[in-house]
Amino acid sequence: MTRRSSFFSSISHALRGVYVVFRDERNFRIQTISAVLVLCAATLLQVRVWEYVLLLLLSSAVLILELFNSVIERMADGLKPRLQPIVRDIKDLMAGAVLLTAITAGIVGVIIFLPYAVQLFKA
Repeated sequence: MTRRSSFFSSISHALRGVYVVFRDERNFRIQTISAVLVLCAATLLQVRVWEYVLLLLLSSAVLILELFNSVIERMADGLKPRLQPIVRDIKDLMAGAVLLTAITAGIVGVIIFLPYAVQLFKA
């Protein structure tokens, strides 16, 4: 296999992974739709470049952590019969990481969007 075909094969596998999590995980679909809406709103409101970058990074962080969460859940489910209490803790810890990141992203989103919303309603 050539480097080029190996590269495209890797991209294909990665996109399949994103498709699988999008297909199987409701939270990932909700978070993806939320990220798209946030970035559309940022574009329409013409937020500053650094604000857009921050929104993009935080939206991506939530989605990436949700991907990791899905990986951990699938791996932990494979261990479930032997290690049930540990599996529950692992899943809860990963879900907590996603939750804290999503809350942080939401707070930052409010901080960024609030002045634009106030200005929009004053006009």
